[in-house]
Formats: sequence, structure tokens, C-alpha cells
Amino acid sequence: MNVLGIESSCDETGVALVRATAAGTPTLLAHALHSQADMHQAYGGVVPELASRDHIRRVLPLTRQVLVQAGASLADIDVVAYTRGPGLAGALLVGAGVACSLAAALARPVIGIHHLEGHLLSPFLSADPPAFPFVALLVSGGHTQLMRVDAVGEYTLLGESIDDAAGEAFDKSAKLMGLGYPGGPALARLAEFGDPTAFALPRPLLHSGNLDFSFAGLKTAVRTQLMKLGSNVCEQDKAHLAASTQQAIVDVLVRKSLQALRDTGLTRIVVAGGVGANARLREQLDAECRKRQVRVHYPELALCTDNGAMIALAAAMRLQCNASQASFDYAFSVLPRWPLTAEATT
Repeated sequence: MNVLGIESSCDETGVALVRATAAGTPTLLAHALHSQADMHQAYGGVVPELASRDHIRRVLPLTRQVLVQAGASLADIDVVAYTRGPGLAGALLVGAGVACSLAAALARPVIGIHHLEGHLLSPFLSADPPAFPFVALLVSGGHTQLMRVDAVGEYTLLGESIDDAAGEAFDKSAKLMGLGYPGGPALARLAEFGDPTAFALPRPLLHSGNLDFSFAGLKTAVRTQLMKLGSNVCEQDKAHLAASTQQAIVDVLVRKSLQALRDTGLTRIVVAGGVGANARLREQLDAECRKRQVRVHYPELALCTDNGAMIALAAAMRLQCNASQASFDYAFSVLPRWPLTAEATT
């Protein structure tokens, strides 16, 4: 079974082809990705209308590219999968419309996939795939969540962000520092030249006793510190502030992840989403988990950002469990807001 996956939830257009058998982990045959970061940089963030228009331009050429890379043709596609939500409504509609139209033209079934489920399962395409059950730390631009994952479709929410997510804290802090867009990677690069103990920034909800996250107060603290430094802040102080900001975020993510492992009694954790590529997070979490004999799994770095491979993979793994989840009903809808729970994703 060959599954074509289309991702268009925000500012990346991703297409991939995955092959699945009746059992075993599906195999990635080819994938292609276009990032809109350069286009949105001039505006300091994603412009939804521009994002939607760019998806329209990119999705079919990327599909052709993937098929050529895989040595396949349209006739070799057995199922078409797309991101149904959450995300920007207009951007989601592009992927859903193309997927359902293509499936209808080929007389193939189609399946809508939860964006976060794609991230959660993406480490199964890595060289060191996890095994169920595990704790999942989902850290993307708009979401920070801890989940208990017992099987495909069996997800229990343990905690989540109540205001700004970790990715938003990176991006908004970077914008305050004048680092441009996308801010998270820029802040992480600058942090390499700074002292993470230079500024005493808050670790919101670090000792709350629950598994929820809050990063809005950290962003406010960064703004306050910049005001104290003045308009002529030197690059070294900015690097120190970047390092201190990154360390505050990482400390909270690691502390809460370890608490989730203790609370569930599990000894395996998956880290997925764009922030999962952060080197400091990986370094600190790896060190803490080694002390506790806990296995940590990450997606390949190329698959940390939004991509079509994770959508095709999630669809393939769902269909391995229940082939009837794919449908020949080509009417579609999208869900810009969609909680990741066992009930919502079935």
C-alpha cells in the first residue's frame, strides 16, 4: 500500500510517499518540502492569505517531484492522506481540496489526519523508532503538550500550554530581540555565544505540581529585561539574553517531561515538533534520561518541522490498524481547532 501524504497546515508545503505492509513500520519512499519562511520574513510572521496562495502554487509540483524521486506514478498511489487540522483554515483547505480531488480522479480512498498525530508518530520513521507505550512531548510553534501514547489512536492528554507554547516563546522573544523570522532557530543560534545564567528569568509553572505549561510570563520578562538594557544593547548582552531565554524554556520542558515519566511509570519518551530540533533541549533531556535509564526518541532533524512524511506515515499506521478509516467520500471539511484525543482523531 502506497500512501501519498499532503501537509499544508501553516507555512510549509510538504508532500511524501510512504509504503506500508500489513505489519511492520511503514517505509518512506520520497518526500519534498517547501518552506515559506523567506516570504513571511518581511512581515515578521505568517500572513495566512499569502500562505494559502503559496500552497496552491507548490503542492502539485512537489507531488510530481515526490513521484519522480520514488520512481512511481499516479497509478501507484493507493491512498491519499492530508492534514485536516489543526492549522490555518485557508491553508488546510488547499491541501484538503487537492487531496480529495486527486483521490477522486484516481478512484482511490482518502483520509484526513491530525497534524499533531503526524508529529507524534514521526519518530517511527527514524533510525531508532520507539515502541508503545511512551510519553510524548509535542513542542511545535503553536502547541506544547504531554501525552501518554499506548497505541495508534490511543492518546491521553497529561498537560498542555495554557497560554503561549514553547515555540511561541522562542519566536516572540526572538522578535523582541530583533532577530527576525523564523525566530526560534535564530535565537538558538545566538544563544550559542551567550551565558545561560546571565539573566535570572522565570520558569513559569516549574513547581506547579501539574503537567501544564505557561510561557507568556517569560516573554514579558524578556521584554522587561530588554527595556532595562536600553536601545543600544550590545550583541554580547543580547546573546546572554538569548541563552538565558532558551535555558528557561528548556528547564521547564525537561522538568515536566521527567515528571510525566514518573507519574505514568513509563520508561520511554518521544520528543516531536519543531522545537524538538533544539540542540540544547536534546542535550539536557538526553543527559537527564540517561541517569534514569529512560529511552528518548526523536524524529530525524529533517522531519522535525511540518512535513508530508509524517502525514503519510500517520495515515499508513492508522490504516494498518483499521483499513476502513479511509473513505471514498470526497466531500471534505477542515478543523482549524482540533484537540488531539482518541475520540477526536477517529
